Amino acid sequence: MKHYELLLVFKPTLTEEECKAKVAFMKEVLEKNDANIASVVEMGTRKLAYEVKKFERGIYVIFYFTAPSSSIAEVERIVRINEEVIKFLTVKFENKKEISHWEKISSKKKEEVKEAKKEEPKTESKED
Repeated sequence: MKHYELLLVFKPTLTEEECKAKVAFMKEVLEKNDANIASVVEMGTRKLAYEVKKFERGIYVIFYFTAPSSSIAEVERIVRINEEVIKFLTVKFENKKEISHWEKISSKKKEEVKEAKKEEPKTESKED
């Protein structure tokens, strides 16, 4: 099993629900292709360096996972078919130094996501 990072840039016109549905779909695709997902990082909407398919912004999502090399071609084929993805990048981590960096990043991202969920602001009731 090799270590991978998959960066997807979705169209900025997607609603939050549609984006979550696409992320869930990609998780399902990865799991069907024998991938073990370490973490998923939703980075939100960001400005692109240059226009891609007439879009200046995109919704960034990163998947950190391990999978057999043979399954990557199928995952990329499905990503290419998906019209909501305007750009994608698959990175393979091979040597020990890269793999240790992958483990550090994927575990750090998990912790950040957990902390962000804990720190959600509570609504305060106003007294008249």
